[in-house]
Amino acid sequence: MKHLNFKGLAFLLLLFSAGCAGTSETLAPQSTESQPSTPSSEVTTTPLPVFEPVPSEIFDNGRMWTFEYPPVEYFSETYNFNPDEAWFERARLGAVRLPNCSGSFVSANGLVMTNHHCARGQVSQVSLEGENLLDEGFYAETLADERPIENYYVDQLIDIRDVTDQILGAIDAAVDQDPAAARNAAIQAVQTEMNAAIEGQDNLTVQVVSLYNGGRYSAYTFKRYTDIRMVMAPELVIGYYGGDTDNFTYPRYNLDMTFYRVYENDEPVSSPHFFPFAKTDLQEGDAVFLIGNPGSTTRQQTVAQLTYRGIYGDHFRARYINNVIAGLEGFTREDPENAEEMDLRNFIFSLKNADKFYGGQVLALRDPYLMGRRTDNENQFRQSLSQDPELAERYLPVIDRIAEIQQEKIQWAPFNYPGLGISPNSRLSSAVMQRGLFAFLYDYYKQTGMPQEQVDGLRNRLLAIEDKPEALDRNLLTSRLNLFTEVLGEDHEVLADMLEGATPEQAAAMIMQESVLTSREGTQQLVESGNILESGDPLITMVSAFAPNLLEAQQRYQQLAMEERELLSQLGRAWFAVYGTDVPPDATFSLRISDGVVARYEYNGTVAPAFTTFFGLYNRYHSHVGEPEWDLPARWSQPPVTMDLATPLNFVSTNDIIGGNSGSPVVNSNLEVVGLAFDSNVEGMGSSDFILDSRSARAVNVDARGMLEALRHVYNAGRIVEEIETGTHP
Repeated sequence: MKHLNFKGLAFLLLLFSAGCAGTSETLAPQSTESQPSTPSSEVTTTPLPVFEPVPSEIFDNGRMWTFEYPPVEYFSETYNFNPDEAWFERARLGAVRLPNCSGSFVSANGLVMTNHHCARGQVSQVSLEGENLLDEGFYAETLADERPIENYYVDQLIDIRDVTDQILGAIDAAVDQDPAAARNAAIQAVQTEMNAAIEGQDNLTVQVVSLYNGGRYSAYTFKRYTDIRMVMAPELVIGYYGGDTDNFTYPRYNLDMTFYRVYENDEPVSSPHFFPFAKTDLQEGDAVFLIGNPGSTTRQQTVAQLTYRGIYGDHFRARYINNVIAGLEGFTREDPENAEEMDLRNFIFSLKNADKFYGGQVLALRDPYLMGRRTDNENQFRQSLSQDPELAERYLPVIDRIAEIQQEKIQWAPFNYPGLGISPNSRLSSAVMQRGLFAFLYDYYKQTGMPQEQVDGLRNRLLAIEDKPEALDRNLLTSRLNLFTEVLGEDHEVLADMLEGATPEQAAAMIMQESVLTSREGTQQLVESGNILESGDPLITMVSAFAPNLLEAQQRYQQLAMEERELLSQLGRAWFAVYGTDVPPDATFSLRISDGVVARYEYNGTVAPAFTTFFGLYNRYHSHVGEPEWDLPARWSQPPVTMDLATPLNFVSTNDIIGGNSGSPVVNSNLEVVGLAFDSNVEGMGSSDFILDSRSARAVNVDARGMLEALRHVYNAGRIVEEIETGTHP
């Protein structure tokens, strides 16, 4: 067995816990020892394609404007609209950030609006015994009926301060220190100093946000509210109408809304900065502004990075997520009652959302037209750098080195990605595979001289892995082995050693029947035997076939990722030096404002309308009779005669949107709510991470008029309607 470097173990343990969030390849390093340039077990790989330039467009890098650098002149020239500082302050204070989404105050008494899909977990959480509010919906008829949500919060951005000089000055002064460590230390120092200055002031906290990949830094002061209560949520089937099939498509018919209330001292909080609902009808062509917290984009990555992701990184992530879904759905079919108790339905919804996103993104990253635009954009950036000798000397080699790193990663990619999500008690992998890998690590490093404290830590993590239902473990193990098969190829020698002639299904069944690591008790006994690697346990034999290659690949990836992150930070300075604030920075799950217009678009040989109505909802319902994704709750199946079915339900706009924007208010120039953002269409889904393609990419929004119509006539939620229309609760 090849020698493994245990100095890198800490980062490996973190790496195995990485799921599908983010785009970085590995986490922070613990080892700087030199690594081999090629893996010991070769895999057939595909070279990266080269894309011919296609003329880029002015907003290829997006329109997610920051509040510290608002595009006032652009708004004036484009919309004949001249917002002042007070307008931007109202917009900032009316918006809120949830743990996973965006939201906004829509009354002076703490009423918060967000998406139903952002609140599914909280809806399940507030359900009492015997209730199924996710399917049944919820409406609190009085303030006393509003249900507290434990361990939840809402953040309001109350101040922004530029701290670029402090951060970059500290980094530049630390000439003998690792740049990443210097950056982290500088950020921590600023946060510590500013948090100390506001200590004890009404749950205030400061977060330093990196913009332009480290070209600028801002300190955001948030007020955190922790008493959040459920006010209203529709039934799942109407909040997620059309299910996964209609997800990321348009025309849509979703009532994807939920209302919370923020409390302070057991009373509804006073929220003077809120967005009232518009009194005038929204029309096609109207300018609209989407205010929220886009999660992350990679529009300032190089073409080489994007090309690598399209062939390897995002492609393998998509296969990983797809296989996890297959395992979870297999278990759900076998044991639906247990799956419901484990709330796997919400988890699968989230994974399917990611699966569709990554699948679309892979196609976009391979699209010659879109990648040609990015190539032209990068060529222009290079040309701008070349016109300044100092910038050219400093930063052109950075772009070239990033390209070299992508070529190096190709050799390691097939062994890197099958290890995603294998961490103790992760929902993304089987407990038995978690035990197998950590038992291997524990025994191997124990025998090779690892410090006893670290050995004990491995042992504790191994023994803390909880049992899962046998059917779930078997299905997840099968899915993991299927992933190895897809990534390595059926004829690879490592896979042959792992499966020994069996199919993934057969191998998983054999492991579940014969390995002692299928239970905590059996694992405890094997650990106490002191002889794991030579035990002959079939799972240990399987893990021993792939673990050395996996760990070798992860260690090399980690080293390359450390270098790549630092190069991107340098490139961020170059980007800002060339473009300044004329181009917005990549999304960072911090508050942004995106402009757009309500607009139809061409698709599928026809035209998608700017608005859909309740008539369309019922057409969809009657066109799919008996199909669960298009079913309707009982109270919706026969609409009240008082309900105007011509009321707009959803609409599309050209606003720039990405994950994290879910729940963002869509407002007019008077800061009045005209809609609620909940999705992107499929035309924008795949490309929005790395380019804004305004030809047919659209934000999909719930129309404010549709929300009020449903609240008034279907849910009889007069209390909420009155509060929204008057700005204060009755």
